[in-house]
Amino acid sequence: MHSSARFLIEFGAIILALGLLGRFAARFQFSPIPLYLLAGLAFGEGGLLPLGTSEEFVAIGAEIGVILLLLMLGLEYSASDLVSNLKTQYSAGLVDAALNALPGAAMALLLGWGPVAAVVLAGVTWISSSGVIAKVLGDLGRLGNRETPVILSVLVLEDLSMAVYLPIITALLAGTGLAAGSLTLAVALGAAALVLIVAVRYGRHISRFVSSDDPEKLLLVVLGLTLLVAGLAQQLQVSAAVGAFLVGIALSGEAAEGAHNLLSPLRDLFAAVFFVFFGLHTDPASIPPVLLPALALAVVTAGTKIATGYWAARRAGISAKGRWRAGGTLVARGEFSIVIAGLAVTSGIEPSLGPLATAYVLILVIVGPLTARYTEPLATLLTGRLRKPAPASDTADSGLESVAEEPHEVGQ
Repeated sequence: MHSSARFLIEFGAIILALGLLGRFAARFQFSPIPLYLLAGLAFGEGGLLPLGTSEEFVAIGAEIGVILLLLMLGLEYSASDLVSNLKTQYSAGLVDAALNALPGAAMALLLGWGPVAAVVLAGVTWISSSGVIAKVLGDLGRLGNRETPVILSVLVLEDLSMAVYLPIITALLAGTGLAAGSLTLAVALGAAALVLIVAVRYGRHISRFVSSDDPEKLLLVVLGLTLLVAGLAQQLQVSAAVGAFLVGIALSGEAAEGAHNLLSPLRDLFAAVFFVFFGLHTDPASIPPVLLPALALAVVTAGTKIATGYWAARRAGISAKGRWRAGGTLVARGEFSIVIAGLAVTSGIEPSLGPLATAYVLILVIVGPLTARYTEPLATLLTGRLRKPAPASDTADSGLESVAEEPHEVGQ
């Protein structure tokens, strides 16, 4: 009874604190994610008030939070949208990998950590946080913006790339042979392809199976199906986030709309728990020794992510404002980077890699929501100042041309 009471007190205090922080953030009109992370630091290892009995429950809640964030993101788009965007944006995935993985690899080599650590740190700096970005898009009301499908295409390509990357890095860290590594990779790729094919070809049947006029039954079936697919995907070395996203893609019509309304409050609760959990496992004392290299890496890769989003959105015909918004939104790193760094820490290849990766992700997961909000207005201000003023006689014509060239965007 004593441990049960302590659990309720701890978890209740966390939820109450998150609610108050969320209200504070809403009052000043910015994303609550940085505040949630700082709360995690305060409640975590080495913090002001470390937790005890509720930590395991928070860990499970955090995993559910990521799954729900990606499910809700998938509900916004159809299977045909996904396939079309992947076909048109595959080159953006290649640019993304080149621009953002190379700085991490270079930093590891400069620090003398060796080639395996370089491959690990390349993955940490490459992958954006689907969970953070999904939350930010919802907070800023940008799910209907024209640049959002471009952002999602980059995220999905990254997550699908993890189906290749994670088996490879696991084999490298474990020192297993080529045959074992190839088998794991083949299983992961086959599982990802199977889930994608089922979502695209049989989405209507899945929607019919899930659909119900009773909200309780709809909630249980959708949530159960999502957790089941996510778990199976993770068991097969594919991201649970990819599985949840594809379940959302497969649902359409009334089933998707009903699921969205029912799951929104659950998503908000467990998403907040996810960000707290990330902070819980960061010891503040481990950050100062690696802060300078982490900060340098964060500055460089924030710039390369903005360049990636800008290039991808420009290629898709998005206006200048949308390009900057796309770039700024992609800056945040999170769950995948921590998973990759955790594999390296467990293998013991480099003691400093874990703290560096943690400090790096913590910086960008706090900065990411800010760049998502302010990159576009700041870029507009700077480019406006750099532009030469047009002649007075041409002012009216140039204004009409800019209106014609600028496509309409929701929430611009």
